[in-house]
Amino acid sequence: MLKISPAILIDDVKEAISKIETIEDVLDRHLKKHTDHIQIDIVDGIFAGNITIVPEALRDVDTSLYLDFQLMVREPVDWVERCVNPSTDRIIGHIEQMSDQVEFVKKVQSLGCKVGLALDIKTPVYMIDPTILTNLDTVLVLSVPAGFGGQTFDKRAINKIKQLDEIRARDDTPYTICDDGGITFEYIDDLRLAGVDEVAIGEKIYKGDLRENIENFIKRAYDRR
Repeated sequence: MLKISPAILIDDVKEAISKIETIEDVLDRHLKKHTDHIQIDIVDGIFAGNITIVPEALRDVDTSLYLDFQLMVREPVDWVERCVNPSTDRIIGHIEQMSDQVEFVKKVQSLGCKVGLALDIKTPVYMIDPTILTNLDTVLVLSVPAGFGGQTFDKRAINKIKQLDEIRARDDTPYTICDDGGITFEYIDDLRLAGVDEVAIGEKIYKGDLRENIENFIKRAYDRR
C-alpha cells in the first residue's frame, strides 16, 4: 500500500498547527489507511538557506495522526530530543551534516521513536553506513534540493530508490522507502514501480481542495496496479 504524507515546511507556528488540524479534519477512515502521517520539515538555516519552525513548537499539538520530523540541520543528533512529543512516530536525519550515523540511530531508538536517514538529491546511496541499514525504519530520498518547497522533481531520485529497493531485497532489511519533493501525478507510477512505499507531498497537496488532492494522489497510485 502506497502511503501519502502531507508535508509541512513553514516558519509560522500557528499556520503549521492550522495545517495539521485541517489535514485531520479532511481525512475519513478510508483515507487514513493511506494518509496517517504528517511530515514536519525542519531547516536550521545552516544546512540550507531557509529557516522553519523548531520541532518543540509542536510539542503540545493535539492530533490523532503520526508526526514525522525530517531534520535538515547541522548535527541532527542534537535535535532528536527536541522532536519527541506524544504524536512523534519517526525522526529522520539527513546524513550530509551528520558526523556519526550510528550515534544518531541509537539516540532516536533510545527515546522510543522510529528512526530514518535521509539523502539530499546529490547524495549517493553508498553514503549510508551499511552496518546500520538493518536498524533503520525508513530511508527518505529527496527528489529536490533540500530546504525549500515548490521545486521541480529530479528524476535522479528514481535510480536511488531502485538501488535502495535492491539492497533491502538482497539483505532482507526492513526499512521503508519514502520519496519527498516535487512529486506530481505523472511521477507516482514511476516511483511505485521503483520501490517507493511512501511519498511526502508539500505545496502541491494544499493547492485547491486538500481532500480531493489526497484522493486523487491515492487514486493515481493504484490506477495501474
